[in-house]
Amino acid sequence: MARIAIVTGGTRGIGEAISIALKDMGMTVAATYAGNDERAREFTERTGIAAYKWDVADFDACQEGVKRVEQDLGPVDVIVNNAGITRDATMKRMTYDMWSDVMRTNLAGCFNMAKAVWDGMTARKFGRIVNIGSINGQAGQYGQVNYAAAKSGIHGFTKALAQEGARVGITVNAIAPGYIDTDMVAAVPADVLAKIVAKVPVGRLGQAHEIARGVAFLVADDAGFVTGSTLSINGGQHMY
Repeated sequence: MARIAIVTGGTRGIGEAISIALKDMGMTVAATYAGNDERAREFTERTGIAAYKWDVADFDACQEGVKRVEQDLGPVDVIVNNAGITRDATMKRMTYDMWSDVMRTNLAGCFNMAKAVWDGMTARKFGRIVNIGSINGQAGQYGQVNYAAAKSGIHGFTKALAQEGARVGITVNAIAPGYIDTDMVAAVPADVLAKIVAKVPVGRLGQAHEIARGVAFLVADDAGFVTGSTLSINGGQHMY
């Protein structure tokens, strides 16, 4: 029987690539999104992957959302915590809301989703959780104390939860992407983007499918001996 996977933020960018990669593995995938209904409809029509709308920062919404997915598709075996936002500013200009919004979505969202599936995975003695961190959670980045803190927190969350899941067949791993050629990065001014690429040893931005390939490895049935790890996919920009 096909594994059931949820990919948060799964209808665009890196999340879209992950959703498609897991479908190509034979999984039944549910992709979540927070706001862009038109993009979600287009995604589902093009890929055949069901899209579900809820905010991962909302604990109750995650509980209800996972229940809906399980009613529609079956028990969830795989969670990919990909949803994330940015609210960049220096400390002088950053407001509490900018801090809180990023922490609630990027870090608390991982807790909310893991909590919603944990009991079921434990009972079935199988689960795969992959949390999408960031190179900026490893190395830091000017003007991103909220984002860097949240992504760094994901790496600690991953290691701690992996220890809880190890004896009941649940693996918990993270991927730390470098700069990937997504809409978000494409919006960066050309001169700034050129400086970013100049710092990447392989001489280019990453592609979303390269992150998805890492996720596909970590969620496979035969990846059960890999847990508590962070896989850095960054073109050699930060060797950690």
